[in-house]
Amino acid sequence: MAEVSAKIRQAEAEAERPAGSVTLVAVSKTFDAEAIRPVIEAGQRVFGENRVQEATAKWPELRAGRPDIELHLIGPLQSNKAKEAVALFDVIETVDRDKIAAELAKEIARQGKALRLYVQVNIGSEPQKAGIAPKEAVAFVARCRDEHGLDIEGLMCIPPLDENPGPYFALLEKLAREAGVEKLSMGMSADYETAVAFGATSVRVGSAIFGHR
Repeated sequence: MAEVSAKIRQAEAEAERPAGSVTLVAVSKTFDAEAIRPVIEAGQRVFGENRVQEATAKWPELRAGRPDIELHLIGPLQSNKAKEAVALFDVIETVDRDKIAAELAKEIARQGKALRLYVQVNIGSEPQKAGIAPKEAVAFVARCRDEHGLDIEGLMCIPPLDENPGPYFALLEKLAREAGVEKLSMGMSADYETAVAFGATSVRVGSAIFGHR
């Protein structure tokens, strides 16, 4: 974790960005509480999980007495899990269709919770990946705001594997500007330093911290 944090600070400096402008989201999916606890004790406070059910099983206990821990949902959200997701997570990064937007709006109102939301963009237009198509992203952000009453603060993407991620990160940054959002969740263990250079405000790093699953 210290090594990853140092590399983020170095990438910030090289990109002439202010120190601390990039948040490290430690991706703890598939790891149990015993693997996560030392990372919390080392000072990490922002974590990412892929599945609502898995997160619900381990995080209430891990967060007990630690109100400063922030939990991000970075995996696809099914509409029947919206209630649990709103109750557990602080940030949902995977809003990608109107049905989910409507369900989240309903649950946020019902639970009276301030939730931070990102739209996931299928930046490489890959059929196997979740996310809104790049050409529809700006209009979808506007719809989330105007029709569903959601406050979208950023965009999230996962570039195609084994391709240069730079052009995809540049495209997400362009879409964010057009959509009028400030946050960019992009970059994982293999490419987070590149993501910082292209304007990421948060990077999602799992295996480089926890090891391979």
